[in-house]
Amino acid sequence: MAFHQRRPAPPLDALVEKLWDWDMPPAAHRYERVLPQPGAQLIINLYEDQTRVYSDDAERRCLASSGSVLGGPQLSSQIIDTAEQIRVMGAVFRPGGAGALTGEDMGAIAGCDVDLAGLFGSHADALRQRLLETTEPNDRLALLERWLQERMRLPQLETCVAHALAWLERMPQVARIGWLVHETGVSERRLTRLFRRQVGYGPKQYARLLRFRAVVEQVHGLPNVDWAGMAADGGYCDQAHLAHEFRRFAGVTPGAFMAARGSYPNHLPLD
Repeated sequence: MAFHQRRPAPPLDALVEKLWDWDMPPAAHRYERVLPQPGAQLIINLYEDQTRVYSDDAERRCLASSGSVLGGPQLSSQIIDTAEQIRVMGAVFRPGGAGALTGEDMGAIAGCDVDLAGLFGSHADALRQRLLETTEPNDRLALLERWLQERMRLPQLETCVAHALAWLERMPQVARIGWLVHETGVSERRLTRLFRRQVGYGPKQYARLLRFRAVVEQVHGLPNVDWAGMAADGGYCDQAHLAHEFRRFAGVTPGAFMAARGSYPNHLPLD
């Protein structure tokens, strides 16, 4: 039992950042909060044929989906059930990558889990069955990689979207959409519309998510954090603005994040 991940070979690596395989004992806690990250995700549950997320309130209302889903781009944290996270694997897409693979409007499925069979028909069910019959994690990863390669299209990002993504990756902390509009040579309305369709949300929201993700990566392993200094370095106007963004994306305050953090920066254990 272990956690394995790897980057796929070209040309799939242009669409998929990494493939992963999780085969671990049940967690001691019942729920986990999963932080949002850029890009959609493919998730295949090999322990139960179900994917469950819960409302972020005291009622914990359950929304169940198929065991094989394409998780649309997220802008807020999700509550998941650790009981189903015993044998599960998937792929983390680069921004725009899932749209290039499926042809779907990422803005239309943002925040949603879409049944993989609804996108690929019986091929999705056959993939899960073959993965269930494959015992070695590296063999499962290789099988998933081949399946994705067979269905991939060449990346068809609009030139202005690709340019905007590259620009925001370099400088999310000082992003100004007016500069992007000037750099890409298209109107703000057109850039926003194309960006939302191919990435899942507008460039302003994407830049905010990148800034939040950069802070999470920096503070996860630190024993103590100078939040005022972190806010200034991260491109926030002040510490209160950073705290607001934490609540927006993570659903918790910076202090609550530090208190609840576990081994993985994207997962916060809950009772």
